[in-house]
Amino acid sequence: MSQFFQIHPETPQKRLINQAVDILRRGGVIVYPTDSAYAIGCHLGDKQAADRIKRIRRLDDKHNFTLVCRDLSDIGVYAKVDNTQYRLLKNFTPGPYTFILDATSEVPRRLLHPKRRSVGVRVPDNTIVQELLGELGEPIMSSTLILPGETDPMTDPYEIRETLEHELDLIIDGGFCGMEATTVVDFTGEAPVVTRVGKGDPAPFEV
Repeated sequence: MSQFFQIHPETPQKRLINQAVDILRRGGVIVYPTDSAYAIGCHLGDKQAADRIKRIRRLDDKHNFTLVCRDLSDIGVYAKVDNTQYRLLKNFTPGPYTFILDATSEVPRRLLHPKRRSVGVRVPDNTIVQELLGELGEPIMSSTLILPGETDPMTDPYEIRETLEHELDLIIDGGFCGMEATTVVDFTGEAPVVTRVGKGDPAPFEV
């Protein structure tokens, strides 16, 4: 049975943030709001928790998780960013984008794209996530909360609880946060390539 926290989207309660981070550190799987939709996530180093997310979403081993980071300096630990990429990322973070970049050795091998050694990173514009990441001190390994057979993310925390309360450790109700996944921009080639159009405006990355 999962816990259910109602956290104020503009002034998150410190006590609840600390409890949520403790659940993550103990191997919990949580659902939390972002600036595009609700996401499901776990501690970066916890393989068992990641496997639970794969079961819930029925994902295969080819699925790439995203590292949800607090800021650009966080991204720089886990992904290789050149000067041109840095300027673009600086302009569009925080925001509803996922960026595919070449990974550094800090990223656990099982999270890498099997052929390209790349990783997805993003910085959500959401106060609750920012507080979680600040307290945790490292990224949350995440995936958009889209159930098997569906194309759109789940948006209602109460519906999420009704559907998944026996499979999660915590659901954070941060109110309505949107129903579109992020726009995905692949930076691993010579020029940026938009591979999925979502909430973020793709125009700045289309050559």
